[in-house]
Amino acid sequence: MVTDFGGSPSGAALVAAMAAGPVLLDGGLSNQLADQGCDLSDALWSARLLLDEPRQLVAAHRAYFEAGARVATTASYQASRAGFAARGVDAAKTDRLLALSVEVARQAAEEVSAELGDGRPRWVAASVGPYGAVLADGSEYRGHYGLSASELAEFHRPRLEALAAAGPDVLAVETVPDLLEAAVLADCVRGTGVPAWFSFSAADGLTRGGEPLSEAFALVSEVPEVVAVGVNCCAPQEVDAAVALAVEVTGLPAVAYPNSGEGWDATARDWTGPAAFDPALAAGWVAAGARLVGGCCRVGPAAIAELAAAVGR
Repeated sequence: MVTDFGGSPSGAALVAAMAAGPVLLDGGLSNQLADQGCDLSDALWSARLLLDEPRQLVAAHRAYFEAGARVATTASYQASRAGFAARGVDAAKTDRLLALSVEVARQAAEEVSAELGDGRPRWVAASVGPYGAVLADGSEYRGHYGLSASELAEFHRPRLEALAAAGPDVLAVETVPDLLEAAVLADCVRGTGVPAWFSFSAADGLTRGGEPLSEAFALVSEVPEVVAVGVNCCAPQEVDAAVALAVEVTGLPAVAYPNSGEGWDATARDWTGPAAFDPALAAGWVAAGARLVGGCCRVGPAAIAELAAAVGR
């Protein structure tokens, strides 16, 4: 495990904060943007706002910081050269937009810190979503796209390099569905010198691709930059066992940020079923070794404020 990120002092500070206790992440960016009146029906999803409404992203990040979050996750989950190319945006401008995702999150952190004057550090996590996210059809919840490792690397490496160069405090490699994509992403992260967490979308104790989570956790933990492993965008009831397993297999802190527990209908592009996110559950996650704790889709600022109270940070 890397503990001295000489090129990323703020990243090193985040790792130190994790060692001292749980660090609160934000919640779902898309649901907050929708609440702000943003249209997310575009295939680019929240990444569209990097093109034409970046101030909306600042406002969304601010909402989570004001609720008590210490980490903002950027609007780059669904951003890629391939995705923006479909909108006529070339590679150079795409890389600038990826950098912008870090800049607007940093702006929100600085604005809130200046207004509150509390001296508390606030960090930026550059979101690296899976290939399935760019397809906008729910593929990230299945994995196994039929692509080779080299094809996945061709997709991921440029975007990850652009995000790392933008100066985030940590890379959030998230919603990873299967071992093949995990291996490719791990190889892309290796050598960046930027701390990273890896979180998998999981169901029934397995990756969404149906492989043992223990293998997924072990695979990515071999990369020196990886400082935490765990799960995200899964049902809340998946978290307890996953956190305990992640810590047991890797010896690293765990990251846990489930969704609301509702189901996603990719055809209708809507959520179904009841919500099951309960901030009171977080105490158990922390006791099991989670040090990065938050929410994913449909978990808003109000829930993050409750989560802040539950974890005592």
